[in-house]
Amino acid sequence: MKRFYALTMTSALCLGLSGPVMAQELPLFTLPDDDEREVWRPEQVTDPAALAALQATVAAAPVKVAAEISDPVQIALIYPSADTSDFFNRNYIAFTTRLDELGIPYETTEFATRMNEGELQNQFVAQVVNDDDIWDFVMYAPSELMAQGDNIQRLVDTEGFTTMIWGNHTPLKDLTTQPVTWFNFDSPSGAKAICDFMVDDLGSDKSYALIRGIPGSIDNLRSQTFAECVEETGNWTRVAEQYADFNREKGYTAMEQIMTAFPEVEVVHTANTAMGIGAVEAQIASGKTEDFYTTAWGGTSLELDAIRDGTLDATPMRMSDDIGAAAAESVKAVLEGRADELPLVFLGRMVIAHKGMSGEEIDALEAEAFRYSGLAPVK
Repeated sequence: MKRFYALTMTSALCLGLSGPVMAQELPLFTLPDDDEREVWRPEQVTDPAALAALQATVAAAPVKVAAEISDPVQIALIYPSADTSDFFNRNYIAFTTRLDELGIPYETTEFATRMNEGELQNQFVAQVVNDDDIWDFVMYAPSELMAQGDNIQRLVDTEGFTTMIWGNHTPLKDLTTQPVTWFNFDSPSGAKAICDFMVDDLGSDKSYALIRGIPGSIDNLRSQTFAECVEETGNWTRVAEQYADFNREKGYTAMEQIMTAFPEVEVVHTANTAMGIGAVEAQIASGKTEDFYTTAWGGTSLELDAIRDGTLDATPMRMSDDIGAAAAESVKAVLEGRADELPLVFLGRMVIAHKGMSGEEIDALEAEAFRYSGLAPVK
């Protein structure tokens, strides 16, 4: 049965955790490049104390929900969980396992797409909004943030359920009301971390190629931030870049084209798991694995296996299950009337996994990252 829960509204001075955050309350502070972006950076719209509190809660043992809940909470998940990356599937497991530990009864309905199926996501959003009397919570992970801002606004404006955003961490400026919380890892921080690691590891004056996703914010945060960093700090030269729609097969084709047309390329940076694995597979098929230093993105099981095999060189690795656990704790906060304690943006931790690590070191990172979803492959 559909249940309704009261939200505690925030004041303009206490942004962090609330029911809907109004546009006029943002940002907490301005940045010099604000006029160049259509999004807020997470640090300028998130109360640091609220973020630290939720991170501490996620790391701690779960505490049972205090609210009385007689019927299962109805949760819709609209996300690209049908893609090569296991990120969303793992976070679904972390999310539901943490809900179980919190003693929250629930029923989930999944609306799965691949990363390049934006139109299908549009249809799913319309379906969920039309059936708004069913849901208590909607977890939405837009495959392309800028193109699907209208979907976010439509969900937030729909009364009767609470909207949270997965897989994105830069709130859109033009939303009149924000979702309760955004959950993700900070892509620019990851891009800069892999940049610093690679320049330190490989040195200056390298020729590199980008295999990019879909033109838009997600790819820019991962690819363009990396490119600007290595060109500035390492004097690297961008020889080629191709868009491959965050797709494994297209990543394979893009790598084939790079190997044929740009033999001077030494380093290949890819913007997600699917394209990274596709690029590695193309190198293996051509017998040229040793000719390139190749990255992927996210530190999924496929990527870690490729690092162990010596076919992938490095990746910014997300402590993946943090996101699912944080989402479950946020549901609990809403049910208990503590939505005003939540950060507008929750950021999980990222580290660099690379081929220079021992098997034991990679195993330890994997165990921490996948503490809920487990070490076995997730489909």
